[in-house]
Amino acid sequence: MIAALAFYLFAAILLVSAVMVVTARNPVHAVLFLILAFFNASALFLLAGAEFLAMILVIVYVGAVAVLFLFVVMMLDVNFSQLREGFQRYAPIGAAVGLVLLVELALVLGGWKFAPGAASLRMAPIDPAVDNTRQLGQLLYTDYVLLFQAAGLVLLVAMIGAIVLTLRDRQTSRHQVIARQVARHPHETLVMMEVKTGAGVAELGILRPPVDEPEPAGDAHESHGHGGGH
Repeated sequence: MIAALAFYLFAAILLVSAVMVVTARNPVHAVLFLILAFFNASALFLLAGAEFLAMILVIVYVGAVAVLFLFVVMMLDVNFSQLREGFQRYAPIGAAVGLVLLVELALVLGGWKFAPGAASLRMAPIDPAVDNTRQLGQLLYTDYVLLFQAAGLVLLVAMIGAIVLTLRDRQTSRHQVIARQVARHPHETLVMMEVKTGAGVAELGILRPPVDEPEPAGDAHESHGHGGGH
């Protein structure tokens, strides 16, 4: 009875938090709801007896992936008002596409029939003498190793696509020149100063190293051209 109540409680919180991830206007709040969803999913894994999956979900997804999402969302300067400018114009097209997908899903689910032994085939036999982690590793890395590698390739392609779509070469960005760093002398960038005890930024000001900016490509070509003329 207690396990059933806990299951319905965690499942209800998981569904509500998943809906809030999609509908939240603030992206930081969406990531926080995602973390809440991960915690409740790990609790459901514990109730199902998969303690290894529960700990992996908390350690990997909550401790690394969700925190990374949160840092990326907070560091990116995304203008959400500009992203929502064309929402009303493209809303009818999006609604039509969604309606077509809903009809297709209804047709597929309406004609779906399970085989008599499908319920038993989808379950892997459990050996009471072997622990849960060892059996999970046997399934993933021995029985379904090709499918596991294929899923990894799909995630790799998705990551490369996301990097390609979001990578922008800004004009204000500075690029690292290894040769200039190696050839630089300490006296060009370091300044020895005597700082009094208790002196702060208000007294000293913000000190920046005297770094020589590289010449633009156009100026370099012009200087070479004048040199050749002389």
